[in-house]
This record gives sequence, structure tokens and C-alpha cells, in this order.
Amino acid sequence: MCRPRPGQRTVTGTATTRPGDPERVTLDKATTENFPVAPFFLPRAWRTDLMAVYGFARLVDDIGDGDLAPGGADAALLGVAPDEADDRLVLLDAFEADLRRVFDGTPRHPLLRRLQPTVRARALTPEPFLGLIAANRQDQHVKRYETYDDLLAYCELSANPVGRLVLAVTGTATPERIRRSDAVCTALQIVEHLQDVAEDLGRDRIYLPAADMRRFHVQEADLAPRSAGASVRALVAYEAQRARELLNEGAPLVGSVHGRLRLLLAGFVAGGRAALDAIVAADYDVLPGPPKPGRIRLLREVGVTLRGEG
Repeated sequence: MCRPRPGQRTVTGTATTRPGDPERVTLDKATTENFPVAPFFLPRAWRTDLMAVYGFARLVDDIGDGDLAPGGADAALLGVAPDEADDRLVLLDAFEADLRRVFDGTPRHPLLRRLQPTVRARALTPEPFLGLIAANRQDQHVKRYETYDDLLAYCELSANPVGRLVLAVTGTATPERIRRSDAVCTALQIVEHLQDVAEDLGRDRIYLPAADMRRFHVQEADLAPRSAGASVRALVAYEAQRARELLNEGAPLVGSVHGRLRLLLAGFVAGGRAALDAIVAADYDVLPGPPKPGRIRLLREVGVTLRGEG
């Protein structure tokens, strides 16, 4: 539902992936995500279209994070010269140009060719896709966020477009559902930021608002140890509560739809709640690594969400 981030960044494919097949390498990452991409219980047409959207979102994130498969195959497919294949901004520009060909021509990259029938069948617009590209451009320039509102503006680009695309693919978008979806997606993005404080610091990125860090007397150096001190834990608890409130705000989205889509959306909300519970269980110490919820906890949260509780 929100911006995809693999649970293990080192995964670049599975044993069935053919060498030199960048399309398959990217799509195989769906199995490592922290959320279900296109689960089996959905109609086949939805699964096909959601995987096409996932391929786009995963690839643009991999470009922005420098996580493309080795060898430069993606750059070559986008028409980027070998001497610029490691320049993320050049790659993002080329990717945007290829996205525009989805709407008025023939894309070069196979993942964008895969996306084109979905765009046409579901009458998707360029805006959510352009938002995801803009978020990854922003990641190249903006490494810190001064205020919570600044972070919310980033999530508007980095997370909310994916939820809007899910609603568009399933033909269920309304202004109220989009508002609820945005709340869920922003919450899930914040949860992932909390899980990945140490990993993001290794990329010279901090998604904890600087104003909040000052309020809790947290310095950047306090995020580097293998275990969090009291001030960092208090800060994480504060941001976790914000994420929980956003999830609660967005949760009525689940009850507004029916059938298998309701189960899918319940899984997104429940996944966020279970992840927050795992952070609480870790006493808000996220620095050793992402606290992960167990399967029983996740299933329990799905049931609670489907019943409209929580």
C-alpha cells in the first residue's frame, strides 16, 4: 500500500531469476516486501495490474537508493550511457522520460512496457507515478527534515501515490477513500522510517524530524550506537504514537470496501499496527535492527481490523 522497501536490501532475485534479466530481478523482490504486493486471493486481473504497478515503484526506489542489479542493464535499457550509469539523477531523468512514453509512445524498459496495458485498462494518470519519481529525486538532495510537516510533505510524494494507485486499479477511488488511504500510507512510511533508523543513517538519511530531535535532546550521534538510549527511545515512542493515530484515522477505509479488497486493505493496516506493537515490545529500541511482529500477532491484528476494532 505504501512505498515498497524490501525487508532485506541484499536480496536481488531468486534462484529462478535468469542472469541479465533486470525485469525478473525487480519483480522477484515482491517476495521480500514488508507487505503483500498481489496476494493469491485477489482476482487475476488485479494481481497482474498490481504487479505492474509494483514493478514501477520498486524500480524507481532501487534507482533512488542505488540498489539496481549490478552490470548496468537497467541503465542501458533506459538509454543511459555507461559512464553515467551510476548517476542516480541522470537515471531518474531517463526513467521519467520512459514513463512519459507509457502514456504516448513505446517505453524502452520492459517493466514500463508491462505497465502500459495497466495504465490504459485502468485509465491511470501520470501524477502518482511522477510523485514517486519526485520523492526519489528529493532523496538525492534532502537528507534531513526540519519539521513533522516537512516529513508529511515528503510522504505525500513517497508513499501516498501507491495507495491511490491501488484504489485506481481496483476501481474503488473516491475522495473520502483517498483521504483515508493517504493517512494509512503516510503512517506505514513513518513506521518503516522508525524500523530503519540505523539503516537510513548508514545512507546519511534521517527521517526523524529535527525539531522533534531537539525537543527530546537527541543528537545525530545518538542514533549511531547499537542500542538506543532513553532520549532516543522517548523520541521513537513519540513518532510511533503519531503513526498509530494516522493508522486509526485511515482504518475506516477497510470497512468502506467489500470482498477480497477489504482483506487486502485490512492486511496493510494490520501490518502497520503489528509493526508498531513490535516496536513497543522492543521498548522502542530500534537501533539493533527493525523490530518485526510475529505471524500470530499479525493475524490477530487482521482480525481486529476487519471487525473495525482497534
